[in-house]
Amino acid sequence: MNEGDGHAGYALVVDDHPLVMRGVAGYLSSHCGYAWVHCAAGGAECLAWIARHGQPELVIVDFWLADGSALDLLKTLSAARAAANVLVMSGDDGVGIASQVRAAGARGFIHKNDPPETFARAVRAVRRGKTWFTDADGQAAAPGRGRHPLQVSPVDLGLTRRQGEVLAMMLRGLPNKRIASALNVTEQTVKEHITAILQRLGVSNRIEVITLLHGRALRL
Repeated sequence: MNEGDGHAGYALVVDDHPLVMRGVAGYLSSHCGYAWVHCAAGGAECLAWIARHGQPELVIVDFWLADGSALDLLKTLSAARAAANVLVMSGDDGVGIASQVRAAGARGFIHKNDPPETFARAVRAVRRGKTWFTDADGQAAAPGRGRHPLQVSPVDLGLTRRQGEVLAMMLRGLPNKRIASALNVTEQTVKEHITAILQRLGVSNRIEVITLLHGRALRL
């Protein structure tokens, strides 16, 4: 993440997962040509930053934020023309999500299970004024979709069943708060499970987990 006063053409990443947020920011800097990328943990921080520093060229928004979906934020950004381009990410497979974000003003949608190369292509497309919606639900087609993925279990990955449950929800892009609620445990317990999962898989953040398991289906 780079910060400075020369922010013409800057990108803004909105995500309540610090590791994911910084991973996306780093990728935008290293692979997508952005000299300055700012991070915001939620909608209010995003809007406050834009009010102070001006319109970003690109906003990357996680569909699920700590206080719910990002639809209200997308509508606000669109109505105020507060961003040149908005690209939404999600690990949630819920039907209609891509169509909802498109209707709310987003220019593109990408699934968190897509490879980094697809993310880079989506960014390039929306920066050129194009959209990244290609099928009936608005989701961008990605290489390998439709093939039968390799089935793996938590045991295959060296994880416990509970860690496998947490991993499955991580891959869907769910925030720690929702994982804790679904499993009826504390957020601290979820954080401890995630730390153990990252260590066991030999990765440092959620983006790397998604990349590592691309093309595999987790079987609980």
